[in-house]
Amino acid sequence: MSAAFRLDGKVALVTGSTRGIGLAIAEALIAAGARVMISSEDGPDTAAVAARLAMPGIAADVQDEAALARLVEGTLATCGGLDLLVCNAGITGRPGPFAEVDMADFDRVMTINLRSQVVLANLALPHIAARGGGAAILVSSLSGLRGNQRINAYALAKAGVAQLARNLAVEWGPRNVRVNAISPGFIATELSAPLLADADFMARRMAMTPLRRPGTPQEVAGAALFLASPAGAFVTGHNLVVDGGTLITDGS
Repeated sequence: MSAAFRLDGKVALVTGSTRGIGLAIAEALIAAGARVMISSEDGPDTAAVAARLAMPGIAADVQDEAALARLVEGTLATCGGLDLLVCNAGITGRPGPFAEVDMADFDRVMTINLRSQVVLANLALPHIAARGGGAAILVSSLSGLRGNQRINAYALAKAGVAQLARNLAVEWGPRNVRVNAISPGFIATELSAPLLADADFMARRMAMTPLRRPGTPQEVAGAALFLASPAGAFVTGHNLVVDGGTLITDGS
């Protein structure tokens, strides 16, 4: 691996890192030399994945501010510092238009997908700055860049995540902390399995995607590694879209 992509001696915290995109990001950072704190809301899953990867793990429900504080404090105590933050944990919530929105579900989606990232950034970025600088990556979504009738609160929260990355980039850039967002498109994961099995949906969606296939978690992880590593040292406040071209196509 090129030295520009190495993360030797760096400490990373990745939320939602026991499956899917979060796990792939954790694995990519580990392969580049980083020590990664594994975390999800599920204690047994966190322990199992951490053991398999030979990394530390701390379970934390990102809805709980005290749990997030313990997660950051535990990372500092276990790993001796913090250089990289990846805010990946999220949920889609109930599908449907805003006219039929369940406000309790709306609040939960906004808390997990957006508010938790604000809280975690405020807890973690001062420690990253104290180490001389580093990077934070906030996982947004293609849905935050397009209109749709189904994933209402999720899309709204993810649009907020991209704006959060821009605001934090301005705020923390003078202290050598870079903050970027990643917006994955349709990615083949365990959670997307029902859509992958829906032939009509896949025909429509792939017709809207120039590369004519879903992405993989590892392809999103490659983008995250770029943004976390010295290779991306002059990139901040950016929303990197990883979608096979869905955003830019006219569907033809």
